[in-house]
Amino acid sequence: MESDTLTCRWCSGSDGTVVLDLGDQPASDHFPALDDLGPDAVHPLRMWLCATCGLAQLAEDPTTPEEPRGAEPDALVAQARDAVARVEAAGLLPSGGGSVTEFGSPHGGSWLDLLAATGLEEATAQDGPADVVIDCFGLMHAADQRAGLLERAHATAPGGVLLLQFHTLAAIVADGGWNALRHGHFAYYATPVLAGMLDELGFDVTHGFLFDLYGGTVLLAARRRGADGTRDEASVASLVEREAALGVTDPTVVAGLEDAARRSAEELRTHLEGSRDAGRAVMGYAAASRAVPLLNRAGIGPDLLPAVADASPGKQGRRLPGVGVPIVAPEAVAERRPDEVVLFVTDMLAEMRRRMPEVEAGGGRWVIVDPTVRVVPPAR
Repeated sequence: MESDTLTCRWCSGSDGTVVLDLGDQPASDHFPALDDLGPDAVHPLRMWLCATCGLAQLAEDPTTPEEPRGAEPDALVAQARDAVARVEAAGLLPSGGGSVTEFGSPHGGSWLDLLAATGLEEATAQDGPADVVIDCFGLMHAADQRAGLLERAHATAPGGVLLLQFHTLAAIVADGGWNALRHGHFAYYATPVLAGMLDELGFDVTHGFLFDLYGGTVLLAARRRGADGTRDEASVASLVEREAALGVTDPTVVAGLEDAARRSAEELRTHLEGSRDAGRAVMGYAAASRAVPLLNRAGIGPDLLPAVADASPGKQGRRLPGVGVPIVAPEAVAERRPDEVVLFVTDMLAEMRRRMPEVEAGGGRWVIVDPTVRVVPPAR
């Protein structure tokens, strides 16, 4: 798929390829009230891969961000603890205290309490650049990627460390995670591409950490060129070489997400139609933004999925855009006793089995889409 006239959000290049086109979709961060019958506005949802710098990005986004803050999954909390421990063990945090600035994500979550336990204090506007700057899934929400990364670079003290965490494009492509593409998420980083962006701003990537979260989450540590500090060049080289070998900047490889999108939507619809025809009661869990393009692509409404439960009070009493599926409180799962619960955030499976043992205890089963539909075997 050749691109029309688009401009890269990082390098301003215009040579690139549309590698994933989900057609017109409602804004995935807008959950209308139940009594708002719509119709919901729809907008193009496409991923474009820049041929100049290799950055995968949202081709266009005329939507206005307004996502209700989500409940933070246990898997994300555990990964944050692990990350801070590994960063501290690597000698990346200043000894004897220091300052920290966090660029947060609208999806929630913070490392500030964890970093405070290491002796860091949150920097104020009067403090100037911080010794540690942390960004967890925040940079991707910057429509202007150069301005966004420059803001984080300027917030980092001359001898400080910049920590950037992201769901790597390598994992998205390898897992067929096409519904990572959504309005409001402007960039999808591969490690070699983000390392190149940092290099262009005069930062050296000194450490690379890989986590299992979301199938592959990377944390890069970077310092200004020439700054003192520990280095683990082997960890960086390993990530860069691995992802480059996977073809993360090859439009032919990344375009494989198109087939994954078609397969996921078809399989989920077929599964839910089978459940309906067999008389099995079904609910969903996690009204995540990634569920929006999946349900809309598959054309799944309340006739196949009567409700989706979610722990975020800001989403309860609303509906998923485009398809009209109501969002309810988690207590509704125990009340309705469904035969199946479709979980739209796979990383939450262990947490949900622990929090809702009544699902399987009552003979129900969990169903995940990762990206193929899979019925989870009963817990033993």
